[in-house]
Amino acid sequence: MRAALKERAMVNPMKFVQQTRAEIAKVVWPTRRETTLTTVMVFLMATVLAIFFSLIDILIRYGLEGILSLAS
Repeated sequence: MRAALKERAMVNPMKFVQQTRAEIAKVVWPTRRETTLTTVMVFLMATVLAIFFSLIDILIRYGLEGILSLAS
């Protein structure tokens, strides 16, 4: 256990850069179409959720106003 920690602590900077490049080469980057589609979906879901929560907020506000008007 200690040997592994000691070995990990004494990594050569050049070896680190080589290992980092090797890992980056393994990454599968999304295509332009996938990125565009994902971006559109995020904006669409954000809009739908904003409308949903606005409607819930309006319903709660009217409900509370109704209850408070009955109590006064």
